[in-house]
Amino acid sequence: MKRWRTDGKAGRCLVAAALALLFLGGSPHGVRAEPTAPDAPTFSRAALDRIGDYVRNEVATGKIPGAVLLIQQHGKPVCLESFGVRDPATGQPMTPDTIFQIYSMSKAVTSVAAMMLVDDGKLALDDPVSKYIRAFADAKVGVDLSDEAGQYPLKLEPLKRPITIRDLLRHTSGITYGFFGETAVQKLYANPQLYAGDFDNAEFADRIATLPLADQPATRWNYSHSTDVLGRVVEMASGQTLFQFEKQRLFDPLGMSETAYYVADQVKWPRIAQPFPIDRLRVAGIKEPTVARRWESGGAGLVSTAGDYARFLQMLLNGGKLDGKRYLKPETVALMTSDQIGPETRIIHDPFYFPGPTSGFGLGFAVRTSPPPNTTWPLGEYRWDGAGGSFYFVDPKDDMLVVFMVQAPTQGGRIQLALKTIMYEALGKGLRKD
Repeated sequence: MKRWRTDGKAGRCLVAAALALLFLGGSPHGVRAEPTAPDAPTFSRAALDRIGDYVRNEVATGKIPGAVLLIQQHGKPVCLESFGVRDPATGQPMTPDTIFQIYSMSKAVTSVAAMMLVDDGKLALDDPVSKYIRAFADAKVGVDLSDEAGQYPLKLEPLKRPITIRDLLRHTSGITYGFFGETAVQKLYANPQLYAGDFDNAEFADRIATLPLADQPATRWNYSHSTDVLGRVVEMASGQTLFQFEKQRLFDPLGMSETAYYVADQVKWPRIAQPFPIDRLRVAGIKEPTVARRWESGGAGLVSTAGDYARFLQMLLNGGKLDGKRYLKPETVALMTSDQIGPETRIIHDPFYFPGPTSGFGLGFAVRTSPPPNTTWPLGEYRWDGAGGSFYFVDPKDDMLVVFMVQAPTQGGRIQLALKTIMYEALGKGLRKD
């Protein structure tokens, strides 16, 4: 097996295009991009070194065991670097082909799968979810009512309108998660029995449908199991399992050979990134990536590599097309990556996991709607991250995408902000001069 050097100057951001393109695409022609901003500023060698030095310091100071960073602009990798180790126990070095649990970075993939079916005419955004999952026809909203004894009995109210596919995509369904918040409804979602046994997507969606909603549909953005339910809708509309559909329509055509809901091949198990023992987590029923399971969690279940995920993002950055094959209509990508919960919708933004005051949410992505204070960061950037610390963002204005893969749950948010700040300062989009 080829050794990837990750130390010293040889480990700096790789601009050896032939090596990087071979890793990313497996094609002598690499990734065929359709740049939208050919005159966008690019990174200097010194800037790339500063970016790499930041991550190296994170490893050296023991904050993360290792990481893979990929920056791609105009369809070509300008930085591909591996840092530290993939497994603290074995000391095996991090390499570009390391496999990561990407948790909520799965949501973008499921959202794209659903929108492919919208493009096919097999789904409509305003279809009621109950058209595909009958159990949701009886959904109710749970309302906490305080009494004189300080108890909060739950009152169930009928829906004012059905949950739609659009609601699932933009997290306005009223469904919630159970790992944050203290309401009576959220506590029901925290019940371990929700994840009991070896269930499939159909059974999980039915379990969710028996729980009360936290809000009326289309009234509040609430981070949730909506994308897991969307995965079941994909199955019903396509006649395939979620993985079968994604493999046939996305993973195989895009060359995403390492992306799946668990790592079936034991030969690949040593390539799976591991966190520090004190920085390990379990989220929403997701188990070890080596454990075969019937549940294909569209919201948090995928494993992938930096190269696989970059090809998926490059397709989106190209307006739904890669290497001559179209996956989504350009107008579909534009819809997905535009804010769907702006002031005109009167949708309340729940503080838990909302992407911040300078962002909205599209159909599967956080979307930059205004620059952060004292910056000139570009509008229209779309992004998300995963509970393991990995994150991505796509910047159409600069024709750029970034994938950062790491297995360090407590560190991801801090690193994401720091790296993005360094990158945009290098592109001349940091602090305003006025």
